[in-house]
Amino acid sequence: MNKAKVLFLCTGNSARSQMAEGLLRAMAGEQFDVFSAGTEPKGSILPEVREAMREVGIDISGQWSKSVTEYLGKAVFTHVITVCADAEEKCPAVFLNMGIHEHWPFDDPAKSGDEDRLEVTRRVRDQIETRLRLWLNGQNITPKEYR
Repeated sequence: MNKAKVLFLCTGNSARSQMAEGLLRAMAGEQFDVFSAGTEPKGSILPEVREAMREVGIDISGQWSKSVTEYLGKAVFTHVITVCADAEEKCPAVFLNMGIHEHWPFDDPAKSGDEDRLEVTRRVRDQIETRLRLWLNGQNITPKEYR
């Protein structure tokens, strides 16, 4: 059986889309091939994102910041989910017209101050998890418990 392919898109691919990728893998990785990318990738994942994911038992050390152009002409996605307004506006139309497109806007932890970044990252992580649980339930998929 071919797994459905899910692409999470944001601007920098350093926080929100990375968390969504890791969370969906942990919750339903046997059901989906999961990817993330950015319209303007930063080249690295925020350390606070790695920490916030570690806190809930998810290791994203195998993930890296990449451009959406890496997938042009190479992958067909069943679901394309933008997690910020900028990615929604700047994403190549080929991806937004591919499969099922959804837009789930979340605050950007990268835009918070250094002293607040981990707290903001945890809040956004939990919001993404809640949204993913709703999404999976809507597809009659019971999310795995991973914490």
